[in-house]
Amino acid sequence: MFPGNVTEFLLNGFKNLHSIEIFIFSLFLIIYISTLFGNLLIILLVASNARLQSPMYFFLSNLSLSEVVFTTNIVPNMLYNLLSENNSISLVRCLTQYYFFSSTATTECLLLAVMSYDRYLAICRPLHYSSLMNFQMCCWTALWAWLIGLIISMVTLILLCKSNFCGPNVIDNFFCDLSPLIELICSDTFLIEIESFVFASLLTLLPFVFIITTYIIILYNIFKIPSSTGRKKAFSTCSSHLAVVSTYYGTLITMYVAPSRKQIFSISKALSLLYTVVTPLLNPIVYSLRNKEIHIALNTMLKHCRRPFHTGAIL
Repeated sequence: MFPGNVTEFLLNGFKNLHSIEIFIFSLFLIIYISTLFGNLLIILLVASNARLQSPMYFFLSNLSLSEVVFTTNIVPNMLYNLLSENNSISLVRCLTQYYFFSSTATTECLLLAVMSYDRYLAICRPLHYSSLMNFQMCCWTALWAWLIGLIISMVTLILLCKSNFCGPNVIDNFFCDLSPLIELICSDTFLIEIESFVFASLLTLLPFVFIITTYIIILYNIFKIPSSTGRKKAFSTCSSHLAVVSTYYGTLITMYVAPSRKQIFSISKALSLLYTVVTPLLNPIVYSLRNKEIHIALNTMLKHCRRPFHTGAIL
C-alpha cells in the first residue's frame, strides 16, 4: 500500500526535556482533562437547555465537538510518549493522526466563519434573521463544514499514501504534522506541496478575511445604534466569538506563515504546542466566563443535579 521502506516514525518532540517530563505530563494531562470537561459540558448544556436552542449555540456545540476530536487525536499519544521510552508511531497511525488533525482544523476555520455570519445576520439584519438562519439552514451549514474538512484532507492523505518514505524516519515534533512529513518524503513532493498550499490558503485565509470583513460591517452597525445600552448588548454577543477567533487564527497564522521553519524551529514547535493543547481549552473558558446564558444554563443544570440529593436527604 505504501511505497518505500519506512513503516514507523520516531516522534522526538520532547527528547531534551527528560528532567521535567513528569511536570510536563501532569500539566498537559490537567489541560487535556479540563479541555474535554469544558467542551463536553458546552455540548451537554446546548443539547439539554431550551434557552440555548439558537443558531449561535448550535454552532458553538459543533465547535466544541471539533475541539474534542482535535485534542483527543493528538494529546493522549503525546502523553504516552512523554512517559514511554519508545516514541515510535506507525506510518498508518501517523497519517491517520495527520488526517484528523487537518480535517478538524479545517472544520473549525469554517465554523468560525459561519458563526461570524450568524452574528452579522443577528445584528445587521435582525428582521430577516429567523428566516435566513433557520434550523434546517444551521444543520446543512454545519454538515458542509464537517464534510469539506473531511474531503479536502482526504485528498492530501491520498497523496501522502502514494509518497515514498525511505528514510530517515525521525520527526522532531510531538505529532504528525504535514511539514515534517513532507521533509521525510524521498519522491517528488511538488504536487502535494502545491495542493496543500492552495487548499490551506483557501480554507484558512479566505474564512479569516471573511470574518474580518463581517466584523467590520458588524462594528459599523453597532456604532450606529443610538443607545449605549444597545451598543453594549450587541457587542457582548460578539466579544466571545472575537476572542476565540483572535486566539485561534493568531496562533495558526504565526505557525504556518512564519518566514523559515529552520530558523525558528523551536518557536514553531512551541506555537504548535499552544495551538494543539492550550487553544482548545480557551473555547469553553471564554464562552463560560463571558456568556450570561451559559451561566444560567449551568446553574439550572446544577440545581437539577442537587435536587435528587436533597430529596434523598429528606427521606
